[in-house]
Amino acid sequence: MTLHINAAFDGGNIRVVAIEGEGDDWRCDLEIVRDHQSEFFQWFSFRAAGLRGKRVTFRIVNAGESAYSFGWPGYRARASTDLDAWRMIDTDYAAGVLSFDWTGQGDVAWFAYFAPYTMEMHARLVARIAARAGVTHRELGTTLDGQAIDYFRIGDGAKQVWLYARQHPGESMTEFWMEGALDWLTSPAAAPLLGAATVHVVPNMNPDGTRRGHLRTNAAGVNLNREWHAPTAERSPEVLCVLREMDATGVTFAMDVHGDEAIAANFIAGFEGIPSWDDARGARFIEFGERLAAHTPDFQTELGYQKAAPGRANLSMSTNQLAERFGAVAATLEMPFKDHDANPDPQFGWSPERSRALGVACLEVLTEMLPTL
Repeated sequence: MTLHINAAFDGGNIRVVAIEGEGDDWRCDLEIVRDHQSEFFQWFSFRAAGLRGKRVTFRIVNAGESAYSFGWPGYRARASTDLDAWRMIDTDYAAGVLSFDWTGQGDVAWFAYFAPYTMEMHARLVARIAARAGVTHRELGTTLDGQAIDYFRIGDGAKQVWLYARQHPGESMTEFWMEGALDWLTSPAAAPLLGAATVHVVPNMNPDGTRRGHLRTNAAGVNLNREWHAPTAERSPEVLCVLREMDATGVTFAMDVHGDEAIAANFIAGFEGIPSWDDARGARFIEFGERLAAHTPDFQTELGYQKAAPGRANLSMSTNQLAERFGAVAATLEMPFKDHDANPDPQFGWSPERSRALGVACLEVLTEMLPTL
């Protein structure tokens, strides 16, 4: 029986270059497909069938040309046989080729850059949360492919908290974070936060890229996190409709949730370098990170991005734009495709479960800090 590779599903991405083998030993050469109208690529998600009794080496032969090839050393691919548990598997990167082996005890298995969060999963999240007491759901707008930008409003306090994720669709851990955050926000534990704040949530900023299996861009090949200074209906309707709602509500605190390809840790990036920077607001951002690190072993403050020099912040990025536009305390949260090395899990690495738990931890810390924001 031959080996079959398929990525023609929600969020799938891979192209077959060659399949060779007979008997027990097989080799499958693959390529990741670039985002539509873009040079970005790194996300992969595919199914292999006909695996039983075979020893297969999968080789992603264009990995060295990917957007963040410096992230492959130390990376381990995820594999699943039931689409629920996604375990790390030994992975090698050499001479621009990412490779991993699989011995088939069953007929079919799935492989991905990180545990996928599909648009079908998103639809179920929307249905579950929208049905809960105290939640208002709205469709803020539609994407270039006609998909909905889903939005939740929870609470009625004076301070305006915005949580939004997945501007870069391949960063699927971010919507698992949103699951954890939304389940907590609709539980009794959230009452102190919701009495003091109104929480606005966009769990997926980029449905088109999600469904298409993109790493970083929408249907037009646009990186949404470079559109916040001047979004347009033609290029970035996703940002346009969300920013319009933010203008209507104001923003006290904002968290933009992302994933990082290279750094094996959770961290936050701030708004240093904006024209209206002041040390008092910067101190509140630093305090949030320090409190979060003390609150959970799945966060740290030593590793992160280089800070922008004074006056050199990129205002096309949402965290900088919101801090400048609204005087908000704004943060970009980054989670790893690898593991949080300060508190590692040798079987699952950074995982959906830990992403959900970090969403809860972030909101618990925000509740403690809200009076000072």
